[in-house]
Amino acid sequence: MAATIIDGKAIAAKIRGEIARDTAALKEKGVTPGLAVVLVGEDPASKVYVSMKEKACADVGIFSDEYKLPATTSEAELLKLIDKLNNDPKIHGILVQLPLPKQINTEKVLEAISPLKDADGFHPYNVGRLVIGKPLFQPCTPYGVMVMLKETGVDLSGKEVVVVGRSNIVGKPVAFMCLQQNATVTLCHSRTRDLAAKVAQADVLIAAVGVPEMIKGAWIKEGAVVIDVGVNRVGEKKLVGDVEYAAAAERASAITPVPGGVGPMTITMLLYNTLEAAKRSAEK
Repeated sequence: MAATIIDGKAIAAKIRGEIARDTAALKEKGVTPGLAVVLVGEDPASKVYVSMKEKACADVGIFSDEYKLPATTSEAELLKLIDKLNNDPKIHGILVQLPLPKQINTEKVLEAISPLKDADGFHPYNVGRLVIGKPLFQPCTPYGVMVMLKETGVDLSGKEVVVVGRSNIVGKPVAFMCLQQNATVTLCHSRTRDLAAKVAQADVLIAAVGVPEMIKGAWIKEGAVVIDVGVNRVGEKKLVGDVEYAAAAERASAITPVPGGVGPMTITMLLYNTLEAAKRSAEK
């Protein structure tokens, strides 16, 4: 069989259209959703991501305030800025672009962001709420994965879901999100024995391990849905996922491409979280 391609760009465009409509409605009530993006240093990839986020905000009508700080910025200086943003009524979402320079404790910075303005969904308070099934803000990439599955018509109830990768950013949260949809979840990692056999059980495979084409197409169960979160550069220009795409597409019923799959959903859900924070602020 030839797999259906899950078009992340098309799904993201649909969701962004809804965000733009709701943002316009909120503005009519006198509230403009605002996102503060903080970039410390000159990491090239981070600069590109921040630029993309800024453009995405403009496209849907969200106010974006960008703070570009030198790589020499101290932890105390960054924490002072976060405190200022926490108390700024124009700002509803705060995003600190990672990675941070080595003199700054990332955990301390993420914990300093108000849970009510945690647009990335990384604060321990929001992680805890996610685990107990009462999320406030959900991490953007896993949230994007769940929206893609829903938009594709995949019902997770009773399904075998295999997640490869146990990061705090994708693997762990997406496993809990699938569990809340009544899936039976297997979370695999670098110490998992016989990974191929585990993958072969999956009705839905979510790959987020960060190793180019580590998961072979032959491992995929016939008719499985494959969500490839990995984006790995091979050579000068080529981007590949964590799954051996061509071979997997011959066995899967649906699969995300790389690029053009999960990627566009991450920023989309950041916009969604910022809008939701603004709505909550308006209700108060």
